[in-house]
Amino acid sequence: MIGRLNHVGVATPSIDDSVKLYRDILGATDIGEKFALPEQGVWVCFVNFENSQVELIEPYDENSTITGFLKQNPAGGQHHICYEVEDIHVARDEMLAKGVRVLGEPRIGAHGTLIIFLHPKDMGGVLIELMETHK
Repeated sequence: MIGRLNHVGVATPSIDDSVKLYRDILGATDIGEKFALPEQGVWVCFVNFENSQVELIEPYDENSTITGFLKQNPAGGQHHICYEVEDIHVARDEMLAKGVRVLGEPRIGAHGTLIIFLHPKDMGGVLIELMETHK
């Protein structure tokens, strides 16, 4: 059911500062533009690598779920891991049948496809995002 690793989400108090780290320290050359997802309360920027991406996530405002994460982790850090699935509704139903808590209903994510999140307490302490692959 689970497909390839799509990206690792990294919460940051400043996407601009994080971009400098990935570009100037780690040598990343393919870095997307920062864009807003106000319905999810975040700014997002993708750092692209040969085999996956890092999704930099900055709070859009004080109501963002990332704001709470950054209060506990002021410097930022790994927020979630995203895996691809063929059908988000089938994946959701399978997770629920296995007793995994799904956080919210499927919604459009930063890649423009449907996503869901799985509760970290049911996933070994890791927030897992499932993302429907492009059809």
